[in-house]
Amino acid sequence: MAHMNEKLVTVDGKELHTEYTHTFEGRPVLVFLHDSLGSAQLWRGFPEKLSQAAECNVLLYDRLGYGKSHPMEDHYRTNDYMELEADLLNGLLEKLGISDAILFGHSDGGTIALIAAAKYPERIKAVICEAGHIFVEDITIKGVRDSLQAYRTTNLAVRLRKYHGEKVEMLFRAWTEIWLSERFCNWSIEYLLKDIACPLLFIQGEADEYGTMDQVEKTVSQVTGIAEKYSIPGIGHSPHKEVPDKVINKAAEFIQRLQG
Repeated sequence: MAHMNEKLVTVDGKELHTEYTHTFEGRPVLVFLHDSLGSAQLWRGFPEKLSQAAECNVLLYDRLGYGKSHPMEDHYRTNDYMELEADLLNGLLEKLGISDAILFGHSDGGTIALIAAAKYPERIKAVICEAGHIFVEDITIKGVRDSLQAYRTTNLAVRLRKYHGEKVEMLFRAWTEIWLSERFCNWSIEYLLKDIACPLLFIQGEADEYGTMDQVEKTVSQVTGIAEKYSIPGIGHSPHKEVPDKVINKAAEFIQRLQG
């Protein structure tokens, strides 16, 4: 991949680790939003491959408390924590002068991408949402509980420490406590969907252990703009890892059509 320019960018007093490359003059910027336990580094080679296939520039960043960004101040999250992350993303794009972003978000990152498209349409050209959540399902809660059990009984914490350092305990608590709390069970962003007017591609594994196809159907039916779904039989929560070539081909085709 072209050399990634790595730097800490301060947004609203919070220092975020970013990796940015501008290889394709006049082309949009693909902004990758990681999942609840992810980081810029954990995307591995996927952004480069999609960047080349779609001829787009790339921005990776670690959300606050993840990867090489500064730690969270507290593990406690309010119900609107993903809305607040969308605000922070908008601030980051503004700082970097990006007004033609195509968001590729996975899981929580997919939800944040949808919220950002609803709230900041002037910066967001399109959204690719992979396994995002727009409301809480029983299967999601079970998936989080299973992850918590794995965290307590396997070497998951050790593996995550390689990417997040000493921030692992706090970010894991932040994720599991909000999703397993009674106050979060009625959380939903369905009220925002009508404000999404940009093109949307929703990618979903049909065997996703954190969500059903209801997430997809209810999203594509309520947004204002052109929306398409890409469901993949037998695939779980991370299609970009499980069947990267399929996801790259579909996403690149979607991006190329935006030019028309």
